[in-house]
Amino acid sequence: MTMILWMSASRAFLGMLVASAVFVSLAHAVTPDEVLRDPALEGRARAISQLLRCVVCQNQSIDDSNAPLARDLRVIVRERLVSGDTDKQAIDFIVGRYGNFVLLKPPMQLDTLALWIGPALFLLIAALGFVRYLRKRSADQAAEVPAALTTIEQDRVSELFSGRS
Repeated sequence: MTMILWMSASRAFLGMLVASAVFVSLAHAVTPDEVLRDPALEGRARAISQLLRCVVCQNQSIDDSNAPLARDLRVIVRERLVSGDTDKQAIDFIVGRYGNFVLLKPPMQLDTLALWIGPALFLLIAALGFVRYLRKRSADQAAEVPAALTTIEQDRVSELFSGRS
């Protein structure tokens, strides 16, 4: 019975996760006053906004973030595009102010090496620590000496082996 309840609860939880992922993917923080009249420029601005990280939220693009700084960055991108910048020039302008960290996919360079290798290094250290813990635990268990049987227990074992009950 508990297995059925657990499966039902896990299915409900999975359904909620999928629904929230769909909802979040449809949510954008761009306000109507930011939207450009030219659909082509607006499309370029949205594409660029998906590439830039909100430095306040850190795991959201500026297109998805409601933070005031993300709004400012969206406005700057749109201003740069209206003034005639290419997509690369607009992105380079933001990167020039905030560094490569502002890119959701920073380039592999010496100064961004920690961003690329850090998560893998953390997982490796955690795995090594877990293996070490398991080895120490099994060594401690192997070193344990079982307690000696009491005389009553020894008599019972003798009875069982001799066939008497």
